Amino acid sequence: MEGFVHPDFAPVTEKVQSIMAGRRASGGMAVAVYHHGELVVDVWAGVRSVGGDPWERDTMATSFSTTKGVVATIVHRLADRGLLDYDVPVATYWPEFADAGKEQITLRHLLTHQSAMHDVRRLADSTAQLLDWDYMVEQLAAAPPVWEVGVRSGYHALTYGWLVGEVIRRVTGLTIDQAFQREVVEPLGLDGGMHVGAPESVRDRIASPATNVKKLDRLFHLSSWLSRFDSFGPLYDAMVVEDYIDYSMTPRIHDGEIPAANGVFTARSLARMYAALASPAAFDGEPFVSAPTLAAATMVQPRLGADGRHSGGRVGRDAVIGFEMRWRLGYHGAFTSAGILPRGFGHFGFGGSGAWADPESGLAVAMVLNQIGGSPFGDTKMLRIGGAAVRAARRRSA
Repeated sequence: MEGFVHPDFAPVTEKVQSIMAGRRASGGMAVAVYHHGELVVDVWAGVRSVGGDPWERDTMATSFSTTKGVVATIVHRLADRGLLDYDVPVATYWPEFADAGKEQITLRHLLTHQSAMHDVRRLADSTAQLLDWDYMVEQLAAAPPVWEVGVRSGYHALTYGWLVGEVIRRVTGLTIDQAFQREVVEPLGLDGGMHVGAPESVRDRIASPATNVKKLDRLFHLSSWLSRFDSFGPLYDAMVVEDYIDYSMTPRIHDGEIPAANGVFTARSLARMYAALASPAAFDGEPFVSAPTLAAATMVQPRLGADGRHSGGRVGRDAVIGFEMRWRLGYHGAFTSAGILPRGFGHFGFGGSGAWADPESGLAVAMVLNQIGGSPFGDTKMLRIGGAAVRAARRRSA
């Protein structure tokens, strides 16, 4: 393991070492932790390629749904400047989206996964189509909601990227990667370790997957089998396109923008972004996101009606994932082995990556890796890393 750790947070690196020494460990990983704006953990370990090349300080890794939290942060930066409003119809920015009974769907519906537009399998037959922005946007604009809008959340595992991303593109005139650079990388002075649809110039920094393709194929076939049962059908429809596993094992997955799934990051960049949200006073200049906007963006969201208004009660159990995600606007709750953080928010990704911020403790934690395992929602690595950070921060603050 290489990098830096403040002695108060040594348990975090001990957890990294334990994970890397595990019987099924493979590949490499990086972890970064901020506490009240101070970088207290910045470590990396393992290998970044099948050839055994060591993980390096600037290695990035594909982080799947962890990307959604970064996309949400761009939205909140734009809302801060009055370019977006969470409660106006999406068609205000994207007129074609009003087709097929979607005229009342708002940006808040999209960010809380309540627009009933999760079913990617009815839109695309191949990953090549997923990488074609115009094709996916046209398909989504023409498609009707799967069920009544606002009655429940149904995780938009892949469609979130084009739905929210097209709104960003319409108001900025930028691609999502360009928006990443302008709204996140440049203002925070990041090291360039943050892209979606990674350009050729940075691809030699991206860790290649360390997971056996056969193992992923077994997971795919299990998902296919489970889809025959009503309770698992929406999950399969939201997350599976036939050749996605094959594509995800190659650089081709970076040939287009899938802003719900193909972001590549360093742990350091992710953690610094969330640190700017958790501890804005620790960063010079204007707040990265204003206090009123951040408060609105990180509250647990209510169930909405089709008109976007509060229809009573919390969203509750997600109809695609099957359990409550404590949806905020583009983020979910911060789950750790030390408990759920009441004010914490962030996003985890398939394979185990994840990042979150907690304004109450001043923590921001991020992990990226190239071992794809666990369930479609990641595995326990991020929970354990986060739990170690929470316990260390509590001891430090006692």
